[in-house]
Amino acid sequence: MSILFCPLIGKKEVKYIAMEDLTHVKNYSYTLEKIFPEAEDFLPLNGTDYVELYVGNAKQAAHFYKTAFGFQSLAYSGLETGRKDSCSYVLVQDKIRLVLTTPFDPGSEITKHLAKHGDGVKVIALWVDDATKAWEETTSRGARSFMEPTEESDEHGSVIRSGIHTYGDTVHIFVERHSYNGVFLPGYEKWESEYNPPVTGLRYIDHMVGNVGWGEMNKWAEFYNKVMMGFANLITFDDEDISTQYTALMSKVMTNGNGRIKFPINEPAEGLKKSQIEEYIDFYQGAGCKHIAVATNNIIETVSAMRERGVEFLYVPGSYYDTVLDRVGKIDEDLMALKELGIMVDRDDEGYLLQIFTKPVEDRPTLFFEIIQRKGAQSFGKGNFKALFESIEEEQRRRGTL
Repeated sequence: MSILFCPLIGKKEVKYIAMEDLTHVKNYSYTLEKIFPEAEDFLPLNGTDYVELYVGNAKQAAHFYKTAFGFQSLAYSGLETGRKDSCSYVLVQDKIRLVLTTPFDPGSEITKHLAKHGDGVKVIALWVDDATKAWEETTSRGARSFMEPTEESDEHGSVIRSGIHTYGDTVHIFVERHSYNGVFLPGYEKWESEYNPPVTGLRYIDHMVGNVGWGEMNKWAEFYNKVMMGFANLITFDDEDISTQYTALMSKVMTNGNGRIKFPINEPAEGLKKSQIEEYIDFYQGAGCKHIAVATNNIIETVSAMRERGVEFLYVPGSYYDTVLDRVGKIDEDLMALKELGIMVDRDDEGYLLQIFTKPVEDRPTLFFEIIQRKGAQSFGKGNFKALFESIEEEQRRRGTL
């Protein structure tokens, strides 16, 4: 098995690599192009612009994300703004924009999407300098067009958006907004609300995980590398890395050239029982976004606030904490506080990270959130995989789907 690891946040410099045939370069500085010559970065991405979920009742979903996660009211589009087929509520917390959309027409594509998948992520929108070029570059390499470059304007300026299909029914929208100073997009108005619970300290989207079917991981990894954006394979985990007594999965983490966008792609692996990936695909009726990882600067404060507001997290056995410091070494946080909240810890050569996972936020066991705090580490918690997936298996057992 080969594992690649390198921190790429906001820079094109690699400080650490672990790989059987490159062990001699450990702790030297290499450019991204030297280590990942395939990461052409022919489509520069500035970051995640927004994430759009199709939901059965956007008004109620917005109330949940405000109350439980601390999102704030930002913008609205619906009947009152002249939109007749659907409505959308836009929520914000620091750099995260969440769009919740509900259809009015029972025969619309959004309604069909909801009937098949239930509530879930439809659009992962990416902020680009040139949405037309982004569409031309990707479709010329074989991407299937979802939306041709379209200019949208109002009194605040103009936005150009385009889009392509990716795994399942998920799409990427490219957003070019340098000529726009409105609240969100043309067609939206500022959403004024008297109910605005305090934020919980969520800052930005760290990564978003896609679940795909048997034998499809390499196909979609190649899509992000060759077709879409010149992404490189940051880390590969096989079924020896991510397995328990009963289930297993495989994963490749794809990153763009500046490291601001990271998409782990998971597929099932053979095991004695049904894996979490298979459960997801069964209930979501196909490939889709499994979880959204959001970063915080103080995970203890964030998770404490979210628990008080009713967010449910996966249970981590108390025995996990008996030996965790032997594995990760000294940390700044009080271990008892982490144990009380169920926050896990892992370390790599750059530092350590703290992470915790919510239970699914929908009635179908599909979409959930990860809360993560990075204290130097740029990895994905490999040391926590066994405890995490045993916790997920316990939830599967309770649902009767293991």
